Amino acid sequence: MKKKSVRDLSDAQVRDKRALLRVDFNVPLDDDGNITDDTRIRASLPTIELLLERGARPVILSHLGRPKGKPDPQYSLQPVAKRLEELCGRPVIFVESTDSDEAVQACARLKSGEILLLENTRFLGGEEKNDQRLSRALSELGDFFVNDAFGSAHRAHASTVGVAEHLRPAVAGLLMEKELEYLGGALANPKHPFIAILGGAKISGKIDVIEQLLPKVDGLLIGGAMACTFYRAMGLETGKSLVEEDRVAMAKDLLGRGGMRLTLPHDAMVAPSLERAKEAKAVARNAIPKDQAMFDIGPQSMASYARAIASAKTIIWNGPMGVFETPPFDAGTRAIAEAMATATAKGATTIVGGGDSAAAVTEAGLDAKMSHVSTGGGASLEFLEGKKLPGVEVLDEAD
Repeated sequence: MKKKSVRDLSDAQVRDKRALLRVDFNVPLDDDGNITDDTRIRASLPTIELLLERGARPVILSHLGRPKGKPDPQYSLQPVAKRLEELCGRPVIFVESTDSDEAVQACARLKSGEILLLENTRFLGGEEKNDQRLSRALSELGDFFVNDAFGSAHRAHASTVGVAEHLRPAVAGLLMEKELEYLGGALANPKHPFIAILGGAKISGKIDVIEQLLPKVDGLLIGGAMACTFYRAMGLETGKSLVEEDRVAMAKDLLGRGGMRLTLPHDAMVAPSLERAKEAKAVARNAIPKDQAMFDIGPQSMASYARAIASAKTIIWNGPMGVFETPPFDAGTRAIAEAMATATAKGATTIVGGGDSAAAVTEAGLDAKMSHVSTGGGASLEFLEGKKLPGVEVLDEAD
């Protein structure tokens, strides 16, 4: 998927021009409106800095939360503007509207070296409908379009897709470029052995990824509650564990096709309930008690999975191994993160596919020790499923 990058634009296309930059500043806020994690803001700083260095005037668009197409003060980007100014060390002008005369005038007045951030795109009714009138109005706010919002690339919205149909050049930002390079490279031309680790609660959410990866990988390691649906397919007792009954036949088929490449946890950490986590114990996968549930992979599986990771040259991970928010059921997820950090240090390419896995890696302080931690949970999942991402498809092709 070769798309033109912001690096490919000529000086004449950039200097003193308004760069309409779509980013993903959908950051978590506490009850007082303070940002609790600024990872996504930091992730787009290289693109903003490059635009400023090349003399462009960045006009930034982003969404935040789900305000349902109308203004809602709790989802205002005002705290983001403040944090962006701190991180950039430059003035950030914030305008409390996007599709308005005020926004148009602010864009026209923007001076070199200044940054303009417009209000939440999802305050606009036409944003999520990819409304053509809104798309045209947004396109008038810039002289060229840069999409750096990989986390929203799977959504065909006015500020990710519609605007690019009316404003050219339309290119990828540095973060978008990096996401496509790592995820695309892993799928198209991975170094072998190539291992994928998939976790999470439900097999249904990962079916397409499993289908896409099975023919490509040398090993597929399964964790999370979705392992229990596979256990049921093997005829094992799963106790009170989460099992998707309507997916058992599919799990059986995948086991047949996966053969030796598809590995399930050898043991499980079980407890009567999450509230009784203190009673957690490790049992073999064929010894899960009827009155207990699996909440994490067990110590034997952690060691075995770590060995598999150590032997690989390319590793992709999507989805936690257990209920990592509740200790001690965070141990499996942490073990995977640590094994991947060690593998990175030894030269392997390690990719964490956004969402809960990215949150767990960041929480463990190991995000900097991975080759790449994706900023887009849903987008990276759809990419791994082999789906086309509308926000990427619409960008200019590389020469």
